[in-house]
This record gives sequence, structure tokens and C-alpha cells, in this order.
Amino acid sequence: MPRCCMRPDERDAAYLWDMLNAAREAHMTVEKLAPDAFLEDWLRRRALERTLEVLGEAARKVSEEFRAAHPDIDWRGLIGQRNVLAHEYGRINHRLLFEAANRRLPPLIRRLQDLLDRL
Repeated sequence: MPRCCMRPDERDAAYLWDMLNAAREAHMTVEKLAPDAFLEDWLRRRALERTLEVLGEAARKVSEEFRAAHPDIDWRGLIGQRNVLAHEYGRINHRLLFEAANRRLPPLIRRLQDLLDRL
């Protein structure tokens, strides 16, 4: 069913699912990888950028009501990161992106899975 035809709660669940998949893919891109190996691998850098863009875009599409009800997720940060990756790509610090992905994605993945399990 197209998302335009879904009820708001169904749309939110679909976007949370997109967020979860993108977060998992992004984490798989960097986990068990040394920072220097990541920095030398342009394909992994681009894969991380793209999956984080998708994560942020899906976060942007989650309803304001749902976001307000779940302030423990850094919605603004996810969306802002997506905007930098999409529009200010010349300013990307891949070392910081790598560190943030390793540190922030595992708890986000757990939280998104928890939210989806409750819907």
C-alpha cells in the first residue's frame, strides 16, 4: 500500500522501519573496522553517507506528534545530519562520522526496534 494511503500510525511505523534498516546498514558499514581502514575506503565512506541520509530523511517524515511523544530520540540531530550530508557534502568530517556511527547507532537501533515491537 502506498504510504500516502496509510493511516498516520501506519506511516510512522513504515518510516521507523526505514530508519531501523538504514541504521543497521550504516552500522554494518563501520563495525569491526579500524578508523584508518574506513577513511581509506571511499566506497564505505559513501555507503555510510548514503545510509545516514536515508535514516535522516525517514526521521524527517515521522509525524511531529510521534516525534514529540518520543523526545529520547535525537530527531533534530538525525535530520540535521541528513541535511549536511545531502547539501554540504564538502564539509563532511569522515572521522567524526565514523566515530558517531560506532557510538550512536547501536543504542538508536535498539530504541527503534523497541518502538516497532510496541506498535
